[in-house]
Amino acid sequence: MTFIEVVETVGRVIDGVGVAIIALGMALAAGIAIGRTVRKTGDAYRNLRNQLGRSILLGLEFLVAADIIRTVAITPNAQSVAVLAGIVAIRTFLSFSLELEITGRWPWQQKPGEITTQ
Repeated sequence: MTFIEVVETVGRVIDGVGVAIIALGMALAAGIAIGRTVRKTGDAYRNLRNQLGRSILLGLEFLVAADIIRTVAITPNAQSVAVLAGIVAIRTFLSFSLELEITGRWPWQQKPGEITTQ
């Protein structure tokens, strides 16, 4: 097996892990939401959104990592790097948007009551 084949395989495995995290997170979040709805405990909808958002964020991290590995190791030319930059930019925007939806603040904002030390 050549280096390129190994890197491509590693990239596919990491892609699969990212997709699995999103799919399993969605199934788990839906199961928990159904349970909360049936038992009428807590805000099922908000919890579903939070759990699903966290699953998507984690899955996106794996998908970006796989793209970076494949692009840098296999096809490091200007066109593939430009495509990777676009993919990373879109996924970063999605990550920031999801973080804002889940927590109600941007990732760089401190939590209410949190004191930062310089």
